[in-house]
Amino acid sequence: MRHNHNEGRGYGCVICQAAITTDDHRGLDRRALLAAFAAVPATGLIAAPAQSHAKVARQQRGSLIVEPSWTLVWRDGKPELLRDHSVVIEGDTIVRISEGRIDGENRRIAMPGQLLVPGLISAHTHTACGSPTRGLIESGGRSYSRPLEIMETLDDADLDALTAYNLAELLRSGCTAQVEQSVSLKQAQSYVRVARRWGVRGFPGGMVPGWRRVMPIWRRSDDKALFASVADTLSEIDANLAFALSVNGAEEGLIRPMMAPHGPETHTPDTLRAVAKAALQLGNGIHTHLATSPGDSERIRKLWGKAPVQWIDEFGFYEQRLFGAHMTGWDAVSDAPFLAKKPHFTFAHCPSGAGAGSGQSNQPFIEALGAGFNSAVGVDTHSNDMVENMKLALLYGRARHSLIAGTSPVPVKRPSVADMIAAATLHPANGLGREDLGRIAVGAKADLASIDVSGLLVGPGFAPPEPLNNLLYANGMAVRNVMTAGRVQVLDGRLTVDDEAHVIARGATVVQRIWRQMFDEGWFA
Repeated sequence: MRHNHNEGRGYGCVICQAAITTDDHRGLDRRALLAAFAAVPATGLIAAPAQSHAKVARQQRGSLIVEPSWTLVWRDGKPELLRDHSVVIEGDTIVRISEGRIDGENRRIAMPGQLLVPGLISAHTHTACGSPTRGLIESGGRSYSRPLEIMETLDDADLDALTAYNLAELLRSGCTAQVEQSVSLKQAQSYVRVARRWGVRGFPGGMVPGWRRVMPIWRRSDDKALFASVADTLSEIDANLAFALSVNGAEEGLIRPMMAPHGPETHTPDTLRAVAKAALQLGNGIHTHLATSPGDSERIRKLWGKAPVQWIDEFGFYEQRLFGAHMTGWDAVSDAPFLAKKPHFTFAHCPSGAGAGSGQSNQPFIEALGAGFNSAVGVDTHSNDMVENMKLALLYGRARHSLIAGTSPVPVKRPSVADMIAAATLHPANGLGREDLGRIAVGAKADLASIDVSGLLVGPGFAPPEPLNNLLYANGMAVRNVMTAGRVQVLDGRLTVDDEAHVIARGATVVQRIWRQMFDEGWFA
């Protein structure tokens, strides 16, 4: 049977808002903090279990059948639901979609009450930065900057433990691929090490300028700091390109690095030309913050004569695949029709950027839908729950539509559930130029996630008749099974590519150590 469906003031993410503060924070209880930090061993991390990198990365994949209650496919850009179909996987590819159960002795995963969706794709992440900053800044009055500064001092083992914890969260929420802007080359290298070990699909790049250099340039009092930074920024571009080329296409194509400039506000014409040239050599596109805040956009306009969205066109950014995040500081009247003519551009909307409750509804998701240019959802930094971020995009979008639809100077569209799902699957895949991702179809890669739409808090106790609507009551904890390129990474809600308890314990130890140092510095006072 087939069922057709046709259906504040925050200016960005942790990286975009590290120096912006408000004044309504109350300090945490000192004794509670001391007790928490006292539990952390003063010596090193729990030792990682020994395992061969090559063995883990190249685990053999045979034939597998998955049997969900519902399967989401795309037909002519619209979602269509298939009831009680079997999806057959050979190696890393979907080879058959058949009604009913397929007989035989094949390996199979039964998914009663679950909706099978394409693996979710986050269009903008800073993976390792999630858990060290989460829960510290949501009440205002604090900068994200200090935890990230300390992260840059970690050795590879500690940084990999932090990356693994956050990447496990992304997998647990059904996110099989990330357009990743690591905040430094060091963090990009860590991301690649963990992604290769677990078979994660990644499009990573080290942010340029990296975290050690970006804040004095970005929050400069005059432009001398910007012009003085050019030589070092060009060196960073070269170093990031060299690393990207060394891993480009690794793990049978799972790793496809991009060039990742911080944003136009921290660059000059010389460095932007260098980014575009490096990206063309690498061949996978560019990923950047874009028009992050009105203040950033005004500074660029005064300095270079154009606002950022159209200024970067002078350097060939739109001639290749480009992901631009946030755009709270865009000029809707001139930029919406401009971007609608740029077929390689994808807007990355990050509804939980800058922390929960930060007001990211101001990002122009409904204007992007109204203008018709490619729009996707990214988790950004703090919430690694891709299902939750999909929901926030829809809920913020509908609330904002009700407020501005009658007064907006450009067309806006009230997001549908189909828009929500497309923004986490089909649209980012199209932005990456990957017709084999973001969809369940014969010949597509077996990047898949199943979500329980029947159980407590989400469904009625059985497979519901319109399961896409039930996603509005789900979150990442409702995700039951996840695979990338046919490799099962989460099975019945448990991480299978590593010892889950060990990943949690090691990641926790690193964050506690970072926070202990901040406590000693008086940051929590």
